[in-house]
Amino acid sequence: MAKLLSSYTESEEEDKKVILRAYRSLLRSIGTNVNKDGKKRIRQAFEVAAEAHKHMRRKSGEPYILHPIAVAKIVATEMYLGTTSIICALLHDTVEDTEMTLDDIQFDFGNTARDIIDGLTKISTVAAGQDSSLQAENFRKILLTLADDPRVILIKIADRLHNMRTLDSMRKDKQLKIASETSYIYAPIAHRLGLYEIKSELEDLSLRYTQPEVYFDLKAKLANTKKERNKYIREFIKPVKEELQSSGFDFEIAGRSKSIHSIWNKMETKHVAFEEVFDLFAIRIIINSSEADENNDCWKAFSIITSLYHQNSDRMRDWLSAPKSNGYEALHTTVMSPKGKWVEVQIRSKRMNEIAEKGLAAHWKYKEGNQKDSKIDLWLKNIRETLQDPDKNAFELISDIKTDLFKDEIFCYSPKGKVINLPKGATALDFAFEIHSELGKTCIGAKINYKLVPISEEIKNGDQLEIITSKKQKPSSDWLSIVKTGKAKSRIKYYLKEEKRKIADEGKAALKRKLKNLSIELHDHNAMVIMNYLNYDSHTDMYYDMAQQSFDFKILKTFENKNGHLVAPKKSKAPKTEKKKEKEEKQLKKKLSSKEFELVLFGSESSDKIHYTLANCCKPIQGDDVFGFVTTGEGMKIHTNNCPNAASLLAQYSHRVVKAKWANNKDISFLTTIRITGIDDVGIINSITNIISGQLKINMRSMSIDSSEGLFEGRIKVFVKEKKELKKLIEKIEKVSGVHKVSRIDETN
Repeated sequence: MAKLLSSYTESEEEDKKVILRAYRSLLRSIGTNVNKDGKKRIRQAFEVAAEAHKHMRRKSGEPYILHPIAVAKIVATEMYLGTTSIICALLHDTVEDTEMTLDDIQFDFGNTARDIIDGLTKISTVAAGQDSSLQAENFRKILLTLADDPRVILIKIADRLHNMRTLDSMRKDKQLKIASETSYIYAPIAHRLGLYEIKSELEDLSLRYTQPEVYFDLKAKLANTKKERNKYIREFIKPVKEELQSSGFDFEIAGRSKSIHSIWNKMETKHVAFEEVFDLFAIRIIINSSEADENNDCWKAFSIITSLYHQNSDRMRDWLSAPKSNGYEALHTTVMSPKGKWVEVQIRSKRMNEIAEKGLAAHWKYKEGNQKDSKIDLWLKNIRETLQDPDKNAFELISDIKTDLFKDEIFCYSPKGKVINLPKGATALDFAFEIHSELGKTCIGAKINYKLVPISEEIKNGDQLEIITSKKQKPSSDWLSIVKTGKAKSRIKYYLKEEKRKIADEGKAALKRKLKNLSIELHDHNAMVIMNYLNYDSHTDMYYDMAQQSFDFKILKTFENKNGHLVAPKKSKAPKTEKKKEKEEKQLKKKLSSKEFELVLFGSESSDKIHYTLANCCKPIQGDDVFGFVTTGEGMKIHTNNCPNAASLLAQYSHRVVKAKWANNKDISFLTTIRITGIDDVGIINSITNIISGQLKINMRSMSIDSSEGLFEGRIKVFVKEKKELKKLIEKIEKVSGVHKVSRIDETN
C-alpha cells in the first residue's frame, strides 16, 4: 500500500510532528514491558525504518513510516509480543520496498531478526511454467514459517489488520481482493492461533468491503438495539453477580455483542432474520483463582448459572477437560433468560482469559504442568509434515491446511486414554493418521467405544478409538473423500504418488526395452522429446501410461534418430482460423492485464465483444457487484462479490480477475431462484403467485412446493431485469400473511 512521494501537501515539519507523535504513542504502549536495552534497540529500528521509507507515502497520502509504527503497536498491545517482534514489525517492509537488504538487517539486528524479516518479505517472481501464482506462493511461504517461528505469522496478521483498518484509501477492486484474502486465509489463521478478538475484527472488516450493504445494515440494527440490549444484559447479570459474590468469588463479569460477521454467518447458515438470531450477545465471567483451583471454581460458577437459568444441554462446551489445540480453555453454555431469550455464558479463569486474548503469544508463558510441549507446540509440530511436502504445489498446500484452520474441534481418546483433538467431522481414518502415518496407511477399520466400524465412520466428542490394521492394506484415491484433516490428506496423496512412481518405473523400463529394439538409448534428451511431443506434463505421467498399457509404442517409429538423439515428427500446421484465434487470445490477455480495463456487461457479451458466461455457483443478475474470472478452458465467467467461491478465487488467483460492471440495460432478463418458507395455509401459494405474475408482471420458469406438518418450503425460479426488481419482489412476498422468510438462493439450472 505504498507509493513514492508525489503531491501530498503537508509540510516536512508537520510530517515530522505526526511521525514523532505516533512513535511516542508506541513507546507509551510498551511501558515497562520492555527494558532499557530493548527500548534502545527499538529506537534504532525506528530510525532505520524512518530513513528507509522517508520518500514513501501510503495511498492515503500519509508518510509510510506511520504504517510500520502502527503494526508495531498492534504487535505490542494487542498480541503482547516482545522486543524482537516490535523491531521486526518496524522493519517488516524495508527489504521488500526499499534499498535495504537482509544482510543489512542481520548486521544491525542479528540473525533472528533477519530470519523473521525474510519470512515477511513477499516472493516477487514465480518460476516459469510453475502451476501456481504469486499469491499462492506467498501464502505457502507464510504458512511454512508457522512451524519454524510463529512470530512471522503474528507480525503478518498485525500488518494485515492495520491494512484492513485503513483500506478506505484503496481502489474498490483492490479492496475486494485484499478483503477476500483476509477472510480466506488470515482470519482462519488468527482463529487457529487463538487471536479471537483480532479474528473477529478481520472478519467484520472483510464483510464491510465484500458485502457493504449487509455489513452496514447489520451495524445499524445493532446500533438501534444497543440500548435495549444493554438493559437486557444488566438485568441478566444482576442475580448472577449477587450469587457469585455471596459464594465468595473474586471475579469480573460483563456482556458484549457478537461480531457483525458472526451474526451474519448465523443468519446465512440457519436461514433466519436478524431478530431471530437467539444469541446476539454473550456474558463473560472471569474468575481470579489460583491455577490449582481454577477448574473447580469454573465448575462452581457454572453450577450457579445453571441453577439460576435453564441450560440448553446441546449448546454446552467443555474446554476445561479437553482444551482446544491452540490452548483455549473455558466453559461455554447457553441458557434461557426469564424474558425468553437465549444467552451464551463463557466462564474462565484469569489465566485462561490471558491465553484467550493473547493466543499463541501466551502459550510459552503457561506450559501444561511439567510437560515438554504445550498443546499448541504439538499442533505446530503436527502441521510441519503437511507444510513441508516438496511434491505439493502451493494451491494443494493451502487447500489441505485450511481444513485444519476452519473446522471446529472435537476431542476423542486413544485406547490408553490419551486425548486427541481433531476437526469436527473427522473420521476413524483421520484418527489413525493423527496417531501415526504408518497406522493410517495400513488402517482397515476401527473400534469406536468397542464397536467395530468402517474407516469412514465419523467420530463424536468423547469417543474412544482403537485402530485395526493389515499389512496388505494400501491407500486408495477414495480415501481422500473420507478424511477431513490436512495431515491425512497430505499423507494419502504422498502414498498415492509413491505408488504411481513405482508403476511409472515399470513403464520407464518398458520404454527402455522398446527403444533398445530400435537401437536407441533412453536418456534425458530422448525422454524429454517424447514427453513434449505427446503433451505430457511430467515424465511420471508418461511412464505411468506406458505401464498401464494405455500407450501405443508404435508411435516411436515415427521419430527420427540422429546419432542417438530422437527428433520428433513435425506436427501438422494449425489452420488459419486457429492462428487467428491464438492472436485474438493474446490480444485479449493483453487487454485484460491492464489495471485500468473494466468489463462492461450488457447481457450475453461485453462492450468489448468479450464473450462470458454467468457463473452457476452464484447466478449474478444486473445490479449485483460482480467481477470477471478468466478460467482455464471455460473462458470468462462472471461471479458476484459474495459468491461462495469468490474469496478463494480473489485470494489465490487475482492475476485472472477482471474488474466488471453492469451497463444500464433493461432489455435483458436474468434467471434467479427465491426460497420461501411459511405456514401452509389455504390460499397462501395463490397470493404469492398473484404478486409475481399479476402485480409485478414477472415471468416464472418453475415452482416447487413441499409441505410438512403445517409448514411449507417453496423454490420459485423467476426472470428479473435487475437486483432492485428482485428486492421489490422479496419485500412484497414477505408481507403476505403466513410467509415466514423469503431469500434469494443460488441454484444451477
